[in-house]
Amino acid sequence: MTTTKKNMLPPGLVNNLQEVLLSRKGGNSENDKKYEQPKSEAVGDSTETSTSASDENDSSKPVVLVTNGEGIDSLGLVYLVQALVGSGLYNVHVCAPQSDKSVSGHSVTVRETITVTPSEIEGATAYEVSGTTADCVSLALSGALFSWSKPLLVISGINQGSSCGHHMFYSGVAAGAREALICGVPSFSISLNWKREESQESDFKDAVAVSLPLVTAAIRDIENGVFPKSCFLNIEIPTSPSKNKGFKLTKQSMWRSAPNWLAVSANRHPSSAAHFMSNQQSLGLQLAQLSRDASAAGAARRITTLRQNVEVESVGAVKSDTKVKKYFRLEFINKEQEDADEDLDFKALENGFVAVTPISLSPQIESDILTAASDWISGALMAEQ
Repeated sequence: MTTTKKNMLPPGLVNNLQEVLLSRKGGNSENDKKYEQPKSEAVGDSTETSTSASDENDSSKPVVLVTNGEGIDSLGLVYLVQALVGSGLYNVHVCAPQSDKSVSGHSVTVRETITVTPSEIEGATAYEVSGTTADCVSLALSGALFSWSKPLLVISGINQGSSCGHHMFYSGVAAGAREALICGVPSFSISLNWKREESQESDFKDAVAVSLPLVTAAIRDIENGVFPKSCFLNIEIPTSPSKNKGFKLTKQSMWRSAPNWLAVSANRHPSSAAHFMSNQQSLGLQLAQLSRDASAAGAARRITTLRQNVEVESVGAVKSDTKVKKYFRLEFINKEQEDADEDLDFKALENGFVAVTPISLSPQIESDILTAASDWISGALMAEQ
C-alpha cells in the first residue's frame, strides 16, 4: 500500500485494511472469517445476494445507509447495495434521489415539499426522494423516515465519473458524504473514473469489489472508536478497477475541467414550448387533485374547463411574448494537466491508484492566505477614511 507522508487517517484504519485484504487471500482467523467478503463474481447476482426480512431488520448487524447523486436506479448504487446485502454483515438502508442529481452540489430543498416513495431493492429498506442527495441524507438521519436513530456508516456512491479537485464542489455524491459528516456520522463518497470510450457496465461490479475491503475496515474502526471523526473519505477508483495499483492516501487538488458554454439555436427551444409545457405540468397537478373529488360529474366539468383555459393561455403567450430569449448548454472539457504532485487526488487516479482523500469541514485558513486577506482589508479600510 502506498501512503502520503502526512494524512488524517489513524494507523489502525490502514492496518485493518491490510488485514481485510489478507483475509480475501485465505486468512483463517475467526475475526477474518467474520469480515470475509464475497467474491467479486457474486456482486450483482440477485439470486445469491437475497436475504430474508428477518435478516434485513437484524438489530445485531451494523446499519449502513447508502445514497448517491445519480438516482436510485443507477448501476453503481444497485451493485453496491447488492454486495452489501449479499455479504450478510450489514443491515442496509437506502435513501437516494429518484432522478439524476449528480451535479446538484450541496443544495437542499426549502419552501417546497419533497416526495418520498418506497423502492423495491431486495434485502434492503429503500426509499426514493424527489430532492437532492443532501436532502436524502439529511432526511434519513433526522429520524423522521427510518426507525433507527443513526447508521454506523453512510456510503454515497458509486458515482459514474470522477469527483476530484474542484469537481467536489459540484458533486452530489460528495455532498451526500459531507452532509453525513455535518450530522456527525462517518461517511464515504465513492466515484468511478468513467470514460465513455473505455468503460463498461462490469466496471461498476469491479469498483464495488475494490471498495468493500475499505468499508469493512472502516466498520471495524468505527465500532472500536478509532475512525477519524473530523473528515469524510472521498474514494476515487481508476477507469480499470480490476487493474488498480492499490490504495493511495492523497490530498485534494485544485484540478478542474474547463467549463464550456455553448450557444443553442433558438429553433431547437422555441419560447412557446417551455411555456406550454409548464402549463401542461400545472394541469397534471390539478387533474391529480380532481381525481380526489367526490363528484365524478363535477370533476369532468372542471377538467374540460381547465383544458380550455390551458389551450387559450398557451396560444396567447406565444402572441404576447416579445422578449428575446437565448439558450446555452454547459459542458466540461478535460484539459491536459501540467506536472503535479504525485500525492494529489487526480494524479494518483490518473496513475492507476485508488485515491483515498480525507475531506475536512474545518474552517481553518492557511496562514499566508489569512495574512494576505488581512493586509487587503486593512488597506481598503484606510483608503476609505
